Parts: sequence; C-alpha cells; structure tokens
Amino acid sequence: MDADEIPRRLPSALWSRLREDPARAPEHLALAAAEVHGPAARDWVAQRTGRYAQTPRELALMAKKRHASLARLGGAAGGVGGFVTLVPDLAAAVWIQSRVVYFVAAAYGFDPLDRMRPAEQLVLQGLYATPADARAALDGAGKHIAVALGESRLRTEETLVRRLTSMLGRHGARRLAGRFIPFVGVPLNAIGHERETRELADRAIRFYGG
Repeated sequence: MDADEIPRRLPSALWSRLREDPARAPEHLALAAAEVHGPAARDWVAQRTGRYAQTPRELALMAKKRHASLARLGGAAGGVGGFVTLVPDLAAAVWIQSRVVYFVAAAYGFDPLDRMRPAEQLVLQGLYATPADARAALDGAGKHIAVALGESRLRTEETLVRRLTSMLGRHGARRLAGRFIPFVGVPLNAIGHERETRELADRAIRFYGG
C-alpha cells in the first residue's frame, strides 16, 4: 500500500475490540491507529523528503489538507444512511482524524512509532489532560477498566456512539441530531468532519511544531 493511501476500513480485529469493550473505544482506536498509521506516516515522510525539499511545516500542512479532504469525502458518504451508518461513520471519521496526528508528528521529526504517539493522540483529541494519563489508560491502568466492566452488552451501540463522538471534538455532538434523517446528514457530516480534522491537525501542528 502506498504511504499516501488511507485504508478505508477499520481492521476487523479492532471492530471486535470496540464491540467487546465499547467504553474503552478511544483507547482501542488509538492503539490500532499507532500500529497502522505510524508506519504509513514514517514511509510518507521518507518518500516526500527523498523527492522534494520541503520544510517540516510544509509537510505538516500538506498532511492537514490531505486528511481534511478525505474526512470531507468520508463524511458525505456516511451521511447518506442516517442512523444506520452512524457507528461506522463515526469510527471512520475518528480513524482518519487519528491518522493526521501521526503524519504531523512525523513531519516534525518525531518518531511516529514511539509508544507515546497514541497517548498524545488522545490528549490532542481532548480525552486526557496529559500524555502520561493517556498512556496509563492505554496500558490498562486507567479508570476505564472499571467502567468497561460495568457496561451492558445491550448498550454497546449507545456506548460506542458516545465514546466515538467524544473523540470528534466540540462540534461532534451537535451533528448527531441530523444523522437520524437520511441524506440530511450529507452536508452536515461533510462539513463537520472536515472542520474537526482541520482543528485536530492545527492542535497537532502547535504541539509538535512548537
């Protein structure tokens, strides 16, 4: 797979973990993102710097533009089905947004395979106050263990929606109402996903670029 190509589907093993432990969906997503997006980001930066003379900021802005465009296209497609496609759409949006963090980090010379990248991703997405707190949760020492054990299987979809929405930033929850009406969610999703991806990329640029 080309380093600039985004896998459209979440790994099947990740879907299984999300269904089994929806309360810790952000942590499972972050760990899977590190495994898949980290190597892609490393290869992409190596390819770009090997062919062109580009500054770290230029690379970071290129990653921002690319992922914002993909988020917009994915949001438009996901908005067609209303509630039926809600969980897959939210997961796909988070998957794309997570990817931009690794590409921006790599653009600024940070190792995208470092174990702190998924922790920083969760901080940039607003789920934890510090990378240390996020890393503790990723290692299984965080508070979500108790929460996960208390979740009913019957509430998997509801819990997944809440946890995935929490990763989309401050605009995510506002767009859920329109998703219950097929096709109404198309422009809503497209614009929202693109904006949230740009905002996350900007936070990553400030974090890694100083």
